[in-house]
Amino acid sequence: MRFKGKDVLVTGGNSGIGRGIVHYFLKEGARVAFAGRDREKGRAVEAEAKAIEGEARFFHCDLSEEHQVEDLIGQTGQWGRLAVVVNNAGAGSRRSGIELGDRPGARWDKMRGANLDSTYFVSSYALPLLRDFGGGAIVNISSTATLHGNWGLYCVAKAAVEALTRSLAVEGVPHRIRANCVSPGWIATETDVAAPASGAGDWTVPPSAFGRMGTPAEIAAAVAFLASDEASFITGQTLVADGGLSILDYTSLSLLEQRGSVLFSGMVGDTP
Repeated sequence: MRFKGKDVLVTGGNSGIGRGIVHYFLKEGARVAFAGRDREKGRAVEAEAKAIEGEARFFHCDLSEEHQVEDLIGQTGQWGRLAVVVNNAGAGSRRSGIELGDRPGARWDKMRGANLDSTYFVSSYALPLLRDFGGGAIVNISSTATLHGNWGLYCVAKAAVEALTRSLAVEGVPHRIRANCVSPGWIATETDVAAPASGAGDWTVPPSAFGRMGTPAEIAAAVAFLASDEASFITGQTLVADGGLSILDYTSLSLLEQRGSVLFSGMVGDTP
């Protein structure tokens, strides 16, 4: 158990990838505080923690509001000694609250608030607690949307999260605080109906090189690694966890299917 005796804060921990991260850290022995806006889902994850035989506590918070984040960190600081912060909270185009009639400034405020401001506020207020613990780790969640440019303001906000991660890494060095980022591809969550994690579903092209979506547990494993002592010499980096989606050349997929098990670089399979 890599995190036994350590307290971890996970934002957006009441559903999706965040819920998977909460579960993973509990199984690794951590005591987990997690924050979100949906009280009902938060209480459900608290109940799940008991089944895992771990301790988790939900804190209600709108993470885009600075004064609420300040209060959140104050409460979590009283609850325990913070060693790890996972900034998972965020919202894509479907959940950002952007309305058709919103002006450009309003659109940007909503997208930035949910994704970038929340990460900045939580990290800023948590830094003194991590310092007082004797050092710790921040792991931010971005997105492979930063590589594609087809998500408009979402990709801009997430690109800023990755830049913020590098800045936090530099600021944290004197205090033995590391900051890194995980960039997920398509991940199947409890609200996802587009495709099951076990296969490609109705996708017209595969959601990854493995022909399936990833799972929250797979992202959580990457997060836990970066937060652990095993990554003690890693800071300011972004780990892409997308099942090879960002390296796929879709124009050559038919060629790959034809050659199947044949490897150009080795002697595996039949002769080409």
